[in-house]
Amino acid sequence: MHEQLLPLIVFLAEMTVVTISTMRIIFIGRGLKKMAAGLGFFEVSIWLFAIGQVMSNLDRPLCFAGFAGGFVAGNYLGMTLEQRIAFGSVLVRVITNRESGRLVELLRAAGCGVTRVGAHGLQGPVEIVFTVIQRRRLSDVLTVVREFDAGAFYSIDELRDSTHKGSWSPHATPTLPLPASENVHAAAATRLAA
Repeated sequence: MHEQLLPLIVFLAEMTVVTISTMRIIFIGRGLKKMAAGLGFFEVSIWLFAIGQVMSNLDRPLCFAGFAGGFVAGNYLGMTLEQRIAFGSVLVRVITNRESGRLVELLRAAGCGVTRVGAHGLQGPVEIVFTVIQRRRLSDVLTVVREFDAGAFYSIDELRDSTHKGSWSPHATPTLPLPASENVHAAAATRLAA
């Protein structure tokens, strides 16, 4: 029975290895050394098992296929898992040709620190709004931005490190409920304030 299940076992082992590897690389990029090192231990331990099984069964092409399939599935699963965990913080930069006072109010009411800067774009004056948020709040912040100005340009950058000085903290909780009026979808406003 072990012989018939071996390709599946190799597939599952390699999928786990690559999923852990994907997460480890993301943690390295975010400067989380201890988490990356801990994941590395499990990654290599499982990899040694998987590659050992493949090398011990060179006459079984299904083991090769299981290893390759596990690699592909592990990449997909690792990226999907990382997106669902939404770990860390991001900088959201919004450029709008509208007066951004209302957008700033909405974001601040939801507990976001906001900086607004006047600038000049290709077609005239614009305002740039910066906010640093937890990644898990990104979808709701973007809903607020789109409802405020569907034509706004925005970009998102992963934030590896920040001083956490000033009025914003990644663990801050909103002190005011976010108003669900004036161009803001009520459901997104409620989720953003939570």
